Amino acid sequence: MARRGAAALALALALLAVALAGAAAQGAAVEDPDYYVQEIWSREPYYARLEPEPFSPPLPAGPGEEERKLRASEPRAPKKATKPKKAPKREKLAPETPPPGKKSNRKGMKTKSSEKAAGDDHRVPVARDTVREGCPPLGLETLKITDFQLHASTSKRYGLGAHRGRLNIQAGINENDFYDGAWCAGRNDLHQWIEVDARRLTKFTGVITQGRNSLWLSDWVTSYKVMVSNDSHTWVTVKNGSGDMIFEGNSEKEIPVLNELPVPMVARYIRINPRSWFDNGSICMRMEILGCPLPDPNNYYHRRNEMTTTDDLDFKHHSYKEMRQLMKVVNEMCSNITRIYNIGKSHQGLKLYAVEISDHPGEHEVGEPEFHYIAGAHGNEVLGRELMLLLMQFLCQEYLARNSRIVRLVEETRIHIIPSLNPDGYEKAYEGGSELGGWSLGRWTHDGIDINNNFPDLNTLLWGAEDRQNIPRKVPNHYIAIPEWFLSENATVAVETRAVIAWMEKIPFVLGGNLQGGELVVAYPYDMARSTWQMQEHTPTPDDHVFRWLAYAYASTHRLMTDARRRVCHTEDFQKEDGTVNGASWHTVAGSLNDFSYLHTNCFELSIYVGCDKYPHESELPEEWENNRESLIVFMEQVHRGIKGLVRDLHGKGIPNAVISVEGVNHDIRTDLQEDDFIELLAVQHEELTNEDLMELEAQRKDGERQEEEVTEEPKRFTIQEMAGDFLYLRWRC
Repeated sequence: MARRGAAALALALALLAVALAGAAAQGAAVEDPDYYVQEIWSREPYYARLEPEPFSPPLPAGPGEEERKLRASEPRAPKKATKPKKAPKREKLAPETPPPGKKSNRKGMKTKSSEKAAGDDHRVPVARDTVREGCPPLGLETLKITDFQLHASTSKRYGLGAHRGRLNIQAGINENDFYDGAWCAGRNDLHQWIEVDARRLTKFTGVITQGRNSLWLSDWVTSYKVMVSNDSHTWVTVKNGSGDMIFEGNSEKEIPVLNELPVPMVARYIRINPRSWFDNGSICMRMEILGCPLPDPNNYYHRRNEMTTTDDLDFKHHSYKEMRQLMKVVNEMCSNITRIYNIGKSHQGLKLYAVEISDHPGEHEVGEPEFHYIAGAHGNEVLGRELMLLLMQFLCQEYLARNSRIVRLVEETRIHIIPSLNPDGYEKAYEGGSELGGWSLGRWTHDGIDINNNFPDLNTLLWGAEDRQNIPRKVPNHYIAIPEWFLSENATVAVETRAVIAWMEKIPFVLGGNLQGGELVVAYPYDMARSTWQMQEHTPTPDDHVFRWLAYAYASTHRLMTDARRRVCHTEDFQKEDGTVNGASWHTVAGSLNDFSYLHTNCFELSIYVGCDKYPHESELPEEWENNRESLIVFMEQVHRGIKGLVRDLHGKGIPNAVISVEGVNHDIRTDLQEDDFIELLAVQHEELTNEDLMELEAQRKDGERQEEEVTEEPKRFTIQEMAGDFLYLRWRC
């Protein structure tokens, strides 16, 4: 018995020693602020290289008893700071720490609050460059963050719910509907908040805020707190020394303001708590969160939704100089199929560069269609510009790799690409950066002109002549001349616009696409409503079914445009037309590039809106390339969906500038002014018709010998009769 008692006593003492050792180890882990973070970072070598360690400790996974004891010992904000003022106006509270960054960023640059806070907290050094460049936006603006990941304390109504609190989101034409321009709290007090669920542990590094997008109201938050949590119940406020940190917000409603956290925080949830707001305004804000998701190999949801690309391309934002260097590299790699030229200069003297990709660069081949892409007419819509630079690299690489599809496209098409039509505007946007330029910085030319809507209004001339029944005898239904007033030096016309017009008149383009941003849709002409004073009215061209097919060809091969599950970018749901829209039924615009191209040059031009985010972060470019790559190629291939032919007289001589019409279509085409070739695209439904069947055109000689035609003489006209069987016709001219 004595032995058993001694053994029991020894066992009890041993267990007590183990328990005390475990408690000591647990206490050491709690006291060490980097204990939990170090355990996480050891899973991924990349993050382990970050020095000095910039992280503050996140919350434990569950709100257990030990956690409550630990939180009880932490400093709390003074209670008087949480009491709302009586007046519903801007609430001035006694801050736990003085509001930092008195010199707010008027031009969208980051405020100085985070730098001051970092200077005040001497315990944890902060790697400034790592914070600024290392973590991209989570994706509120790009819609990577879904509506279900956004929550708020209260909302004024559904149209001002948390799901509308996204950076740069735009309000609808009629405000107070389902699509308003921000999250707005239901009450103006200090207990309001909006939060983001990252759905995984994330290293949060900064917050970007805007006010409410509205034509009539002025609502924005002027200061706020930031809190993080792992369970959405227990929250830790970002500190500045021993007190809660107050971040300086916005001074107006459109310019984004960036605040970097003094110390990056690791958590799953992040919450913004407004502390003051504009006088006579309400608590309303749009935002973006900067953060790096931590690696989680066990999370199937994120692994399933990751997008990668296998193309070895230069995925980055390029300055004007870098763009020029990249174009030179492509030209040197594929010198036999590429040519670099410029169509003119911008207002600031920057050359408007273009790249030609063809098996015979610099030469128009009879019967080979001319195609073009234009990007960057709005300098701040950067995604289209980068997609064009990626497309150049891709075509070159795949041609060298003898990709049969690309080889056939290059050898049978003369492709022209202008990646930056408004380099002056782009330089402004590039200086601001991908998240701080707002919705319009760099949109216009240096002299304040919107290039996309700066072309002559030929629609009014055409429709007026039709109303007077002067078509086509006195006024042609195609090749409509530019008015004299537009050609005068005093006209408000950008030099970039004049350069594009001269370029399009010189090269007989068949099909073209101009890439824009801020939406996900393909818009086709007409862009101008025919009825006066109508803001929205479906206004089709005589070739409406052709344009609808072309628009659908791009949209249907895009990864997201026709996805019925995707969220609308801002206010418009284009799914009813499969990601396409008639421009005038969306919003009427006079003097658009699309309408001018169709009426003056006979080139079929469409506007391709390639993404909700005009200027996505560099890290988004690989995914955006994957979204658009197939569509960009398929759209170019549509230039070959037709017939081509020559118009000659009885002696075999070519007849340039000959008019060709299709019965039932009130829009003619012409052969090239220098050559005698044209392209007519027909999509047969019931029976295949050969080019010879459709192109039996008899050219008539007048008075025996054909003489030189004067400019005032009416061009010779030829008609393509409808053949047996129903068919859709696409009518293009080369």
